[in-house]
Amino acid sequence: MSLLVVGSVAFDCLETPSGKRDHVLGGAASYFSLAASVLTDIQLVGVVGEDFTEFYLNKFSGRRIDLGGLVKQPGKTFVWKGRYGSNMNEAETLDTQLGVFGDFDPVLPPHFQKADYLFLANILPRLQTRVMDLMAARPKWIGLDTMNLWINTAREDLLAVLKRVDILLINNKELELLVQDSTLSLAASYERVAALGPKIVVVKKGNQGAELFSPMGQLHMDVHPVDQVVDPTGAGDSFAAGFLGYLAQSGAPLTDFQALKTALMYANAMASFTVEKFGPESLETLTYDQLLSRVKFYQT
Repeated sequence: MSLLVVGSVAFDCLETPSGKRDHVLGGAASYFSLAASVLTDIQLVGVVGEDFTEFYLNKFSGRRIDLGGLVKQPGKTFVWKGRYGSNMNEAETLDTQLGVFGDFDPVLPPHFQKADYLFLANILPRLQTRVMDLMAARPKWIGLDTMNLWINTAREDLLAVLKRVDILLINNKELELLVQDSTLSLAASYERVAALGPKIVVVKKGNQGAELFSPMGQLHMDVHPVDQVVDPTGAGDSFAAGFLGYLAQSGAPLTDFQALKTALMYANAMASFTVEKFGPESLETLTYDQLLSRVKFYQT
């Protein structure tokens, strides 16, 4: 089963209480691909610049990742510079240099257009629509991530995308913006979102865990404990990878609540590895057995 992801591939310059790192591999599609490839076959669509050398490409090697949709163009790769303070749930953006990502126009190789499953990572909603339109047939399910910027500046485009997706992964602050009411309970907010399109909604709450909402029921799950949070960058993307990667490899229908519950276990376990080191370093060598060992934390 193939899972197609379309999103950013970038360089991150990071500063946390644990130290600093410059130009580590970053971007939503990078984190998602490295994490989800532990569970299933991944097809990656993104764009990088001429400065994206073999050193960075090799970080994907040996994983179940098809880079046929990763295009290299003249110019610089997207760079994000961020800093975390005592509140590791929120990053302060110091600088953003879009580079070639500023003109990103997703191109899907023919075999990518037949992917079984699709994850639209955090990019412009109109580009997410373009990707869906390029598919030869509708995937078995479509997952979506978004952010405050698009909710505030491209709302109508985002609402058009939401009508066509099955699974929405969103944090609690983004959810408040989307439903335009900070007084609603999560359950009431879910009802509003489900009316917009996606029937499966996963609300990421940082160190407070996650909430799963579906027509079959809802569920809260705590984060997997770690000794130290070194760098939370990419935790949300790897969380999505654990959730969607499990669903893709299992082939379970979205009406199977037990499968959704298990997927949430994989999501939390996957994110726990990401935060223990800078960038996606943990994900580059992560094995299925290591992941399963943390999933079992929720099954005991």
